[in-house]
Amino acid sequence: MIGPADLAGTPALALRPVTPADVGFLDHVYASTRTAELAPLGWPPAEVEAFLAQQARAQRQHYWQQCDTTQFHVVEADGEAAGRLFVEALAGELRIVDIALLPAWRGKGIGSRLLAALAAVAERDGLPLRIHVEAGNPAQRLYQRMGFRFTDAPGQPVVYRLMERPPGCPRHAA
Repeated sequence: MIGPADLAGTPALALRPVTPADVGFLDHVYASTRTAELAPLGWPPAEVEAFLAQQARAQRQHYWQQCDTTQFHVVEADGEAAGRLFVEALAGELRIVDIALLPAWRGKGIGSRLLAALAAVAERDGLPLRIHVEAGNPAQRLYQRMGFRFTDAPGQPVVYRLMERPPGCPRHAA
């Protein structure tokens, strides 16, 4: 799907298939995306850690039961595990199941490069590129810069909103 040439740049990026040995790392990535939203609850650290571990297990079980995991990858930056990119080719679309980077790797253009590479694959195959995004997720701005648009009606009481980048859609400056 995405090849090394698609990821050229700095830091050096690579994708490798997820293996059973990556479960702890994947759980760590998940926790890094949810910790801040739990802070206002005032839970003791051990309680937060236990809750996030349970949620990561539940998400993993769901993904591995419901998705074709052949395009689930660990993102490596400069040879270091930096995040995850889970993609699924579905009938009539390319779906980003999950994309997340550890905090130390955010804001370095990695997400933009991954999205651009996926957009190129979708474009080549004449498919829309889609992702469900949690309402209020600041990454929505990145997706919009990359040409994604919301496909659902605004104002609907939803947790996740569907965004789509149709074939032939230019990248937008923001």
